[in-house]
Amino acid sequence: MSEDELRKELERLKAENEALKNKKAPAFGLKVSEKGALSVYGLGRFPVTLYKEQWHKLLDQADDIRAFIKENDAKLKAKVVGEKPVAT
Repeated sequence: MSEDELRKELERLKAENEALKNKKAPAFGLKVSEKGALSVYGLGRFPVTLYKEQWHKLLDQADDIRAFIKENDAKLKAKVVGEKPVAT
């Protein structure tokens, strides 16, 4: 490749990299998996997948979970959207 072609390729790759960095996080979504479970997308890097009985059990505990979060608020960390985690 000539120097000019390499320069153009480098610019194209930089633009592609920047577009990928600026890509919005996937929106919240629901999907039935191949095995018949319910997957929730958009909460993190990977979907949360549970079978319907598990979702019912979890949702039935929503008030208890909210109370636990409130009681332990000082101990719990909140993820700031758009901020990368820092290795410790």
